[in-house]
Amino acid sequence: MKRFGSLRGNKKHKDPNRSTVRRQSEPHGLSASGLSSSPSTPTQVAKQHMFPLESYKHEPERLENRIYASSSPPDTGQRFCPSSFQSSARPPSASPTHHSPSKSAALAAAPGPAEAGMLEKFELEEEAEDSESGVYMRFMRSHKCYDIVPTSSKLVVFDTTLQVKKAFFALVANGVRAAPLWESKRQSFVGMLTITDFINILHRYYKSPMVQIYELEEHKIETWRELYLQETFKPLVNISPDASLFDAVHSLIKNKIHRLPVIDPISGNALYILTHKRILKFLQLFMSDMPKPAFMKQNLGALGIGTYHNIAFIHPDTPIIKALNVFVERRVSALPVVDESGKVVDIYSKFDVINLAAEKTYNNLDITVTQALQHRSQYFEGVVKCSKLEVLETIVDRIVRAEVHRLVVVNETDSIVGIISLSDILQALILTPAGAKQKETETE
Repeated sequence: MKRFGSLRGNKKHKDPNRSTVRRQSEPHGLSASGLSSSPSTPTQVAKQHMFPLESYKHEPERLENRIYASSSPPDTGQRFCPSSFQSSARPPSASPTHHSPSKSAALAAAPGPAEAGMLEKFELEEEAEDSESGVYMRFMRSHKCYDIVPTSSKLVVFDTTLQVKKAFFALVANGVRAAPLWESKRQSFVGMLTITDFINILHRYYKSPMVQIYELEEHKIETWRELYLQETFKPLVNISPDASLFDAVHSLIKNKIHRLPVIDPISGNALYILTHKRILKFLQLFMSDMPKPAFMKQNLGALGIGTYHNIAFIHPDTPIIKALNVFVERRVSALPVVDESGKVVDIYSKFDVINLAAEKTYNNLDITVTQALQHRSQYFEGVVKCSKLEVLETIVDRIVRAEVHRLVVVNETDSIVGIISLSDILQALILTPAGAKQKETETE
């Protein structure tokens, strides 16, 4: 397993305006038998530049969030400064081959050859391409995945020969939710290990507190993949750093995944893992400098964004094993916790399940949700809610600032009405104006 430091240096293109230093990438931190890494190649590290203060005047995140590298790494948007920021000291472009466009170019640039193919796929109408409603779509088309990769971040990679239990302990130790899987025989990345795998193992093999889960204790990752994916195996979904952010959003939602590895097609190295949260945060940083579409002032009820029928939920006394069954059967990523009066009092997400590994309590899944949530981080600030009467602009701002993956839609009595997720929002902001169909269900 390797934790990578500077990631942006893996770009193979050269920029005459940058001073670069070549160095050999080295592993950091954890190492153990059976751990491996992707092939290491010389990397380029860009010299640090001074950026104008105006670049950050609209950034909502706190300083501590910028310092702490986790699922929302620091340095969001630091490599891009829209032309509306009036400053003589211009920041460098995010990619050696990609120059920050002027405001008019960024918002109305004509698509290139690769993007033209995507236009045909979505059957875009000329009116939508030129209309105000497509402003965020055009913004995402004019930026590459490389633009959103932070200058420095942590990437954990697992070899498929690593024991499953050690892999999940490593996820906890490194504070990450997923890791690319490297298969030495093929010398390539073959998949992702996520918390969903942990849930599926517990769901499939848990019997009782008196029976040890042998499959979790002894199986290697490759063994689990052979058993679980034998009928559902799919190639790893990934994206090139030169692909547009629009393509990244489309890939995430079309494939119903939450994590999209950015892999350099030349070196084969994994650079970063894109998520809905990271993409929406990047877009929101520059929303104030773009024309505001009319739908941003419409409420959720009028737009029909979110899920409002057959909502999966649990109660405070629901056993953890039953909650895991709901995760697997309903293919949802979070379950609102509702009390006897129907009021939403908490939420149990897939990420909370990893605490079972952190506390090594996964052998007893008969405990209640309330007991399990006692191990949750002390920084939990409660369920983030919203109303169907609130406008989309408010919803976007709230979900980005709260750094959560979904909002629970409630009525006047705090009873659950629906769920609105990050993918629902990205669908409405970017794909729907492009003519893409609404996603079917929210899955992990």
